[in-house]
Amino acid sequence: LVNRSLPLERFAVAGGQVTVCVGNNPVLAKAEASRLLARATFGPKSAEIDNASQIGYSAWIDQQFAKPQTYHLPNVTAHLATLPADQQTGQAGFNWSIWKNFSTADDQLRMRVAFALSEIFVISNNSNIAFSYPRGPAQYLDNLGTHAFGNFRNLIEMVTYSPMMGLYLSHLRNQKENPTTGSVPDENYAREVMQLFTIGLYELFPDGTQQRDALNRPIETYTNSDVSALARVFTGLSWGGPDTTDNRFLGRTADPNREIIPMIAYNQYHSTAQKQFLGVTIPASTTATVNTNNEVRTALDRLFNHSNAAPFFSKQLIQKLVTANPTPAYVGRVSAVFANNGNGVRGDMKAIIKAILTDPEALQARGGFDQFGKLREPVVRFVQWMRAFNARSNDGKFLLGTTLDTSTQLAQSPMYSPSVFNFFRPGYIPGNSKVGAFGLVNPEAQITNETTVAGYLNFMRGAIGNGVGTSTGGVRDIQPDYAAELALASTPDAL
Repeated sequence: LVNRSLPLERFAVAGGQVTVCVGNNPVLAKAEASRLLARATFGPKSAEIDNASQIGYSAWIDQQFAKPQTYHLPNVTAHLATLPADQQTGQAGFNWSIWKNFSTADDQLRMRVAFALSEIFVISNNSNIAFSYPRGPAQYLDNLGTHAFGNFRNLIEMVTYSPMMGLYLSHLRNQKENPTTGSVPDENYAREVMQLFTIGLYELFPDGTQQRDALNRPIETYTNSDVSALARVFTGLSWGGPDTTDNRFLGRTADPNREIIPMIAYNQYHSTAQKQFLGVTIPASTTATVNTNNEVRTALDRLFNHSNAAPFFSKQLIQKLVTANPTPAYVGRVSAVFANNGNGVRGDMKAIIKAILTDPEALQARGGFDQFGKLREPVVRFVQWMRAFNARSNDGKFLLGTTLDTSTQLAQSPMYSPSVFNFFRPGYIPGNSKVGAFGLVNPEAQITNETTVAGYLNFMRGAIGNGVGTSTGGVRDIQPDYAAELALASTPDAL
């Protein structure tokens, strides 16, 4: 039996009966508020726990939806302006901005969801992007934040036209087939936009469980011919700019903002062949009638409306925010909201996020070992420490670089995934483990081993005592504030 207090709007006693009318947002126990914030932010802070406990789940989420977005690109641009023109390269300014905004930004729900999306729609600074395009990754993460509260259809279009994604998955400057030389379009993005971004490998029921054929085999979602046809759709996209000349397509003419503006269509490089994929046929065209953008829109509409899109994406976002092993019923409820937000709109990200965070399965308090919960990934654990103890930067910029080292750091750093598959796969099952024995997945355990556990402890031991980041005069730039705790050190019960 749980005792909960409720905000009273009217309390009347008449004829010996008691009538109680309450608001729509019951007061939360602080433990419940803390649990919500642990999932929906980079870590709860005392004042935020108090606020959430007073206004309730739904109102807190709506409050977060209404907060203005905090951006990374202005921080990066300001840093680059301090450097000589020939040294304005690399990702130092972006790394600093990540730690600053993740730990201090007021729009925490947007920050947290954008980070989750960056682990689904992966680009990585462990690639040719990092050195030459110092603003591009910041703009990409900002765009993920913008579309985090928008619509999934617009999100996948932004991802598709992003020059950073175009570089990373090689559909920037992707050209039509050439029968004379035998060259064919690059198939990289065509494959990953299906496998990883929208519909997955196997046909799903709305609750995320796999469909099976008569022989109990999973049914493949697409074939190699679908990949080849989609690859032809994604030809003719390249750098943005004021014209569509060959030199701009090939990168010989460069707009100064090409790394932060969407790619544009160059119809002369787009395949005119017929394209058949996922039950859709785009007729053959001529060089005079080809329309790259229309064909891309047709392809993205098909992926967006595919029956797999709702359960495939919904389950991944649940795994990122709440639990590694959501029940089919949980996935099904969120998938239904993806399909229809209650007002006939498909892909409403706000509705999807709210459904994930307020689902009965998410709100149910659990104790002991069962199928609920998730291993908190190192970056989130670390930023939670920064937020819990109000870490501040002496410089104001949060001068901390990457944290990738496995033996002395976190074995993870935002936007530095080793591959398009992120640091860990959503279906990873650790071997020789209790989790594995129960047939459960534990994605974050893929980067959890003897070395990384020791590395994390080494890193945090230094951080807790000495702070983190660049040292100036022997003092590290990012310092926690333990004043409130130290004041209670002589009264253990109060502490």
